[in-house]
Formats: sequence, structure tokens, C-alpha cells
Amino acid sequence: MNRMKNKIQTTTEILTVTTWVGVIASAILFAVPAHAQLGSSSAASQSSQVAQLPLSGRTGQSGGVVAGESPLPGTTTSINTLNPTVQVSGTYAGSASSTAKMPFAGNLSLRDAVARGLAFNLGTVGLGHAIEQAEGLSRVARSVLLPNLNGDFSENFQTTSLQTVGIHFSAPGFSTPAVVGPFNYMDLRARLSQTVADLTALNNYRSSKQILRANQLSAQDARDLVVLAVSGAYLQVIAAQARVESARAQLDTAKALYDQTAQQYQFGKTPQLDVNRSRVEVLTQQQRLSSLQNDLAKQKINLARLTGLPASDHYEITDQVPFSPAPQITVEEALQKAFDNRPDLKAASAQLRAAELTLNAARDERLPSLAVNADYGGIGTNPGQVHGTYTVSGTLRVPIWQGGRAGGDIEQAEATVAQRRVELEDTKAQIESQVRQAFLDLDAATNQVEVALQSLDVTKQTLAQTRMRLEAGVSENVALVQSQESLASSELDYINSVFAHNVAKLSLARSLGEAADNLPKFLAMQ
Repeated sequence: MNRMKNKIQTTTEILTVTTWVGVIASAILFAVPAHAQLGSSSAASQSSQVAQLPLSGRTGQSGGVVAGESPLPGTTTSINTLNPTVQVSGTYAGSASSTAKMPFAGNLSLRDAVARGLAFNLGTVGLGHAIEQAEGLSRVARSVLLPNLNGDFSENFQTTSLQTVGIHFSAPGFSTPAVVGPFNYMDLRARLSQTVADLTALNNYRSSKQILRANQLSAQDARDLVVLAVSGAYLQVIAAQARVESARAQLDTAKALYDQTAQQYQFGKTPQLDVNRSRVEVLTQQQRLSSLQNDLAKQKINLARLTGLPASDHYEITDQVPFSPAPQITVEEALQKAFDNRPDLKAASAQLRAAELTLNAARDERLPSLAVNADYGGIGTNPGQVHGTYTVSGTLRVPIWQGGRAGGDIEQAEATVAQRRVELEDTKAQIESQVRQAFLDLDAATNQVEVALQSLDVTKQTLAQTRMRLEAGVSENVALVQSQESLASSELDYINSVFAHNVAKLSLARSLGEAADNLPKFLAMQ
């Protein structure tokens, strides 16, 4: 009987010790992180979120270049009724220095000016940086779809309070310790995660590629704008220089007539009034020349700013762009070519496609996603007791309720698609208006050149005949001064009309999307 009692007591103690060891082991395992217990990856598969786009796709450079011809306000005695302008604003009005990479000897041709503008004008430089940023964003979006491999090493020293985690045990001769440990382990592990199926991430990447393409097309369009700005500024310098030369010639003529009148006065052939009138004409031409020289210097400084040259007028232009007929093309052919070639229209289409892909990504947030995670490494208490462990797991994530996030993303994406579709339609209408306006300006400038050339011939003949009549004593000095003023006005009309015609051809080249590549086709450079 006593032996049986002793055996029962011994069995109870063994069971008690076994239970106690199990409890302690459970507590230790509870305290050790999951990746140390199983050697598995602790990264849970998460479905991607849609990448929100700005509402408008017109998020490029601020500023622009606009060329056009407007009627002169009020009444004028000149046959020139057009006011050609090339307005440059924002980033297109500035540039980085070009002399370090492209040495400058003091003579500037139109081709050289355009090359410097394309390389250093801030309109193209800034969009080049935007392309680099879009490329980076596209790589980030692609990284979600590619394998992600990471490595980590951890060394842990730990003690655990059993009472804190709610473990209490009592038995005869045993008591639960308040703290177990310390114990340590180390873990060296490589972890691999791979997205197998995530349509949201896939459409995010496709959308980023379209945004990159839109930025690249916008950069091409910026090249056309820079060509328009630089060429327009170069033409303004040519016109300003021609005005100065015309004014200088008129001043020389006025001085010659003054000397002639003064000599006739000495011989009593003309009154003092005619001498005074000739002197006033000389002063008028001197003032006109001074004003035009000031304008020429400003135009040269403006051209230097667009091309990265020092902001001064201490250089010479080497090309002249005389009147030449525009390329033979109909309005319908020009419209078709513009719709096919214009980079800004293609960029607007790419922006719309990006918005549509983002809308698909938002809708795909409600679909399941699948990912695979794997890891392999060694875990142990010291380097000599490391054991290799690995885990491979697949996670299928099924969205059930996300607080309405997917619906909100869809609503935002739909608004973006609607906005960019309207912008695409507006861009197409804007291109059509630019083509038609360029043709109207070209027709008006062509007619004006013809009239100005005829007027110039007539005023030259009139001045010559009036001078002969004055020398013969059958005409007054007033008629000679009036003829001289008419000639000066006719020469300025011809200069302005040729400038207006060249600006109209530039506008046509830009409206067709060919300004950067076909400049010599539209301007007869000498």
C-alpha cells in the first residue's frame, strides 16, 4: 500500500515537471519573434494603392511663346497696318550660360542662335529635368512588379516576464518564476518577395509610362517654341538693324539736302525759311536714328538672353532673311499635317491615356491580389550552432471592405479622365485655330509686302524728280522734305512687312509642328 502511494506521488511529480517545462517553453516561444521561431518572412503581402494623378494634364513649364500680327491701333498714314510680335514669357525668356560649352567669337548666325537656344534655353532645360523625374517615377512604379530581395542580420538578448503575459502555475514544490531568461539567438536571413498578380500595380506602371511619354512629347513641343522664340528674336534684330541702316541713309540724304539748300541760300536762290526747314529735317532724322539704335541694342540683348549669351549687344548677326514665298500648302493639308505631327496634341492624348489607366487601377483595387514571399537563413544561439531554416509562402489577398477607399479613388480618377478628355479636345481646337490664323497672317503679310515694294519704288522716283525740280528752281523745299519723309516711311513699311511675312511663316511652321526640323524650308537664310 505504501509502495503504491509512493509510485502515485512520483508519477504526479513527473507530470508536474513535464507540464512546468511545457509552460516555460511556451512562454519562451511566445516571447521570441515569429521570424526567429520559424525562419519565415515577416512581411505580409499588401495590395497596391492607385497612384493619384493631378486633375489637369497641363502641368509643364510655366510660360510660352506666341507669335501673331495685330492691326495697328488708331489711324495711320502708313500702308503698314500690321503689328507683328513674338511674345516670350516665363521660363522661355531665360537661359543658362552657353559660352562655356559653346565658345562664342562675336558673330551669331541664325543656325547658331537656334542651336544655342535648343541647348540652353530654360524652356527645354526645365522639361529635360521633368523627363528625368518621370523616368524615376516610372521605375518606382515598376519596382512593385519586380522581385524584391533583402538581407538582414539580427542579434537578440532577451528576458521575459511570465506574469505580464498572463502565465500563472502552481504545484507542490514548484512556483512560477516572475522572469525567465536571459536567452539569446542570432539570425542571418535573405528575404524575397514577388508580386504574382496585382492589376492595380500593373496599371499604375502603365500609367507612369504614358506620363513619361507625355513629358517627352512636351519636350519636343518646347523645342518648337524655343525655335519660334529665338528665330523671332533674330528676325526682330534683323528688322531693327534694317531700320537703323535706313535711318542712317535718310540722315545722310537730309544732310546733303541741307548743304545744298545752304549753298543756294548763300547765292540768294532760296529763302532762310527753306534752310531752317532743311535743318529741322536733319535734326528729325538724327533723333529717329538715335531711337532706332536704342531699339536695336535692346533687341540684341533680348536675343542674347534667349540663347545663353552674355546679356549685352556687343556682337554681330551674320544672316539676313529677305522676303521669300512661303511653302506651297493648302489649309486642309496643313491641318492634317498638324494633327499628325504636333507633339502637344500627342502629349495631351498620352495624358488622357494615363488617366484612363489610373481609372483602371482604381477599379482593380477591388480585385484579389497574389504575392509570394520566401526567405532562407541561419538561426542559432551562436555562429557554431547555426541551423539553416527557410519559408516559402503565398498570400492571396481578397478585399472585402476598405472603408470606401476604392470608391473614392474611382471617383477621383473619373474626374481626371473627364478633365483630360476636355483638354485634348481643346488642344485640337487650339491647333486648328493656330493653323488658320497663320494662313490669314501670311496672306495679309504677302499682300502688304507687294504694296510696300510698289510704294517704295514710287517714293524713290518722286524724291528724285522733286530734287531735280528744286535744283531747277521750279519747286519749293517743302515738297522735297515731304518726299524725303515719304521715302523714309516707305522703307520702314517694307522692312516691317518683310518682318511680318517672316513671322507669319514662323507661325505656320510652329503650327505644323515642324519649326525645329524644317526652319530653312520656311525661312530663306543668307
